[in-house]
Amino acid sequence: MATDKTRSQSRLDLPPFRNERLFPGVDDPTVRESFPQAIAKVRSQLGRSYPLYVNGQDVTTDLMLDSVNPADPDEIIGKVCQAGTTEVEQALTVAEQALLTWRNVDPAERAAYLVKAAEITRQRRYEYAAWQVLEEGKQWAQAYNDITEGIDFLEYYAREMIRLGPPQDMGSYANESNFYFYQPKGVTVVITPWNFPFAIPCGMCAAAIVTGNPVVFKPASQASVVGHHLVEIFREAGLPEGVFNYVPGPESVIGDYLVDSPKVSVIAFTGSMEVGLRIIERAGRTTEQQASVKKIVCEMGGKNAIIIDDELDEEAAVKDVLYSAFGYQGQKCSACSRLIVHSKIYDRFVPRLVEAAKQLKIGPAEDPQNDVGPVIDAEAQSAISQYINLAQVEGKILYRSETPDRGYYVPLTVAEGFTPEHRLAQEEVFGPLLAIMRAQDFDQALDWANSTRFALTGAIFSRNQEHLDRAVREFRVGNLYLNRSSVGALVKVQPFGGFKMSGVGTKAGGPDYLLHFMNPRAVTRQP
Repeated sequence: MATDKTRSQSRLDLPPFRNERLFPGVDDPTVRESFPQAIAKVRSQLGRSYPLYVNGQDVTTDLMLDSVNPADPDEIIGKVCQAGTTEVEQALTVAEQALLTWRNVDPAERAAYLVKAAEITRQRRYEYAAWQVLEEGKQWAQAYNDITEGIDFLEYYAREMIRLGPPQDMGSYANESNFYFYQPKGVTVVITPWNFPFAIPCGMCAAAIVTGNPVVFKPASQASVVGHHLVEIFREAGLPEGVFNYVPGPESVIGDYLVDSPKVSVIAFTGSMEVGLRIIERAGRTTEQQASVKKIVCEMGGKNAIIIDDELDEEAAVKDVLYSAFGYQGQKCSACSRLIVHSKIYDRFVPRLVEAAKQLKIGPAEDPQNDVGPVIDAEAQSAISQYINLAQVEGKILYRSETPDRGYYVPLTVAEGFTPEHRLAQEEVFGPLLAIMRAQDFDQALDWANSTRFALTGAIFSRNQEHLDRAVREFRVGNLYLNRSSVGALVKVQPFGGFKMSGVGTKAGGPDYLLHFMNPRAVTRQP
């Protein structure tokens, strides 16, 4: 932490940030060789036990959770030790102690740990992706790109901390000199989802760590083995003891305990609206033991729409709509859930879309020929199936696929006949169910696009420049895409995050994200 304008800063000379290359394609020779080898290697390690990680030490517990392959629930990916309140309290205490030294480490030195972690991840990219294929049911491309995004977060936030770290000269007034710098807020709890099991935890943990805040990390139960990869990476990178702590455990046991703790200064959360709002409410209750107002960094999901205008490239739109709606089984907070089609093109475009959907293959993600895999678990399978039944009541099902007999599969489903009054047009469905809405004109399409409580992502396909310009002004979402899919935001170039009930306006991978984890300070000096 800078305490004086003249304090020396170490140097970490890095080239300008560049995004990692995305998945090269299943026909790439390296991919065809490396992915099967990595999956075979991972399979040879299935069923291992994974301890907690507290204060630089492995901690075992008697309570264990079996993480399973959603395509074959009998296949145990790993047995994960579960933290209780005792272990969580220990992690919070050591994080609080680590803060006293970690906050004083030069920002460039903290950034160097992230750069090293990025290189470690880069060297094990295929192995880490293969774990996601089996634990999360992610297709090759989806898993590969998740690791790529994690690397991008590490590299970008390292450079951002170097930019923000040195004290800024604010100029003089009379004979006074002034400077401005940042200090970390304090112990940070990171609570993450399973759908981006490496990238999201990696990004949130890296942001907290590089800004000087020790982390207590609770991964989603369905992604606990992938979450443990951060233990491996940060341990190999040499992070000091107590700076990063890994405490998987039952939400019902440790969730509120983490949120309520007076030791916590920041809570970084990505997940459902219901859980996010609960965290915001509970974090607003302060006790006499609490030293600071808790900062909530929160992203909660969406009910994302794509508008199909009456003038567009239909072939490109069909391809991108299917990818937006059904990529990783529609289990992305950015996935297209509503398709709003202009009436002039509706009767031509929708049948074309349905025919293309029928060509998608469903099966285990480890087979690269399959386009759609299983959903994450039995609970998701049941919830999505209920929404598919609701689609029959509120609208008309145009296509419902067959599914494999084994595993947590639900039918890929396309349905029509919805207006904003229907539940299928309002409630987030985390699965492969696309609700199509017929808009009479572009005005109605825009109105319907904005008709939910969410404001995360959206897209529009149009050759009408006036309509594109209006969408930029009036299609009120955090990430808007013109003539491309509504998923796949890239670190730095497409900072990601929404508002309304999609979150608190934070933008992961953007130039102001690290500011959420720091307090600014101003110092004035007379000679």
